[in-house]
Amino acid sequence: MDKVKILWADDEIDLLKPQMLFLEKKGYEVVTVTNGHDALEECEQNNDFDVVFLDESMPGLTGLETLEKIKENNPLLPVVMITKNEAEHIMEEAIGAQISDYLIKPVNPNQILLTLKKIIDNKRLVREKTTSDYQQEFRMLSMEINSGLNFEQWVDVYKKLINWEIKIDESESRDIIDILATQKSDANSEFCRYVVRNYENWINEADEAPVMSHNLMRKKVFPELQDDVPTFMVLLDNLRYDQWKTIEPILKDLYRIEKEDFFFSILPTATQYSRNAIFAGMLPAGIERTFPQQWKNDNDEGGKNLYEDFFLQEQIKRKMRKPVKADYIKVTNVAGAKTLQDNIQNYLKNDLTVIVYNFIDMLSHARTEMEVLKELAGDEKAYRSLTKSWFLNSPLWTALQKIADKDVQLIVTTDHGTIRVNTPSRVVGDRETTTNLRYKVGRNLQYERRDVLDFRDPIKAGLPRPNVSSTFIFAKEDKFFLYPNNYNYYHNYYKNTFQHGGISLEEMICPVVKLRSR
Repeated sequence: MDKVKILWADDEIDLLKPQMLFLEKKGYEVVTVTNGHDALEECEQNNDFDVVFLDESMPGLTGLETLEKIKENNPLLPVVMITKNEAEHIMEEAIGAQISDYLIKPVNPNQILLTLKKIIDNKRLVREKTTSDYQQEFRMLSMEINSGLNFEQWVDVYKKLINWEIKIDESESRDIIDILATQKSDANSEFCRYVVRNYENWINEADEAPVMSHNLMRKKVFPELQDDVPTFMVLLDNLRYDQWKTIEPILKDLYRIEKEDFFFSILPTATQYSRNAIFAGMLPAGIERTFPQQWKNDNDEGGKNLYEDFFLQEQIKRKMRKPVKADYIKVTNVAGAKTLQDNIQNYLKNDLTVIVYNFIDMLSHARTEMEVLKELAGDEKAYRSLTKSWFLNSPLWTALQKIADKDVQLIVTTDHGTIRVNTPSRVVGDRETTTNLRYKVGRNLQYERRDVLDFRDPIKAGLPRPNVSSTFIFAKEDKFFLYPNNYNYYHNYYKNTFQHGGISLEEMICPVVKLRSR
């Protein structure tokens, strides 16, 4: 490895000989100058400096002036400001000019070494520490995954896996990315077995059931409503827990997180089923029975989520003991987003304002169809990054900023998540069989039993029965359903795309987060 090369500019450089000797013994190469003009000349003639130490109070060209000129030509070159002056305005100017660190004289050799480690070796040190920490926790996580967890423990394991995934991605610890991916896959296998054993009992309101889509409003939202504080519930379609963690720091600038909670999406983990269940406060079979005009099965003509506002208002009437002034807004295009941004303050008079925002769902569908988006969101890390960029520049974030100075409560949630599919599973069905890749409903289905959870009597899963012999099947883990016709073409087309409807940690375990304006 080449020596790290340091430029040190200080008009009292002779007094710093002990520091220079210390750095040279540690293997650093140090070039010294006594003024800002010479520092700039060195930077122009030698573009291979790794870091610059800059005295703030040099005669002639000051440290701040030198810093400004260095950054004009070398914006990415790390600069450490060293000064006797602790005046706040000088520190603020230096920090505003994007210094990498700030040291107060007299500086001792260990301070300098620590600064160099932070700047030069930071990524390596973080990578090594992350790798070491994950290796220590790997065995404990593996034991947890195979220890017969309950739903709360599964949420905890999922959170740990995602937090490790984000840490490892940020530290670029490439040597353990594959190990974590394997552990996450093992976790999904065990989680699917757990869901298969328990799902029917959950639907029948067993004592040990998690909060699910159909009782989310009753258990997690309505109890939070307050007379004097408007509540905004933002439902981001298709938002996974890892995507929530990428937008969390943005929201925390203006909102305080009071509680990070979870619910389980019903099956199918698809908008038509999960979101209607959320707003109706009923399982799909109950919706069809109570509101036959509003419910549509997969193969029925027309939109499948056109009555969410109606379902919400009906649920409020049934579940709330006193009147609740509520509005429902669905954003599915740019015009709708702009309208929300312009009118958000008008909703402060409501007790509850529900905002359904469809961007992430559209992104996952567009990624399947468009090669350029497959490149931009090639894996989970890139998908998270794209989500963060969208949210930071979205009309939704602009709207939430407009109400952040008022006393408001914000609930951020979703209807289901999504998983990157990789393993095809063959299905044979008639022409009435639905086209979904992660779940199917049809008559006379033939399928690989080990790959699915099936319900030959859909009522047991809280689902409508479109025909007398209808069966629902749900893909486990990272499976996706393919017909034998054009098998290889569709295998290549859909492999490595983000899909939903089946059983996985990513699709079923959904964040519901309560925040309050600061």
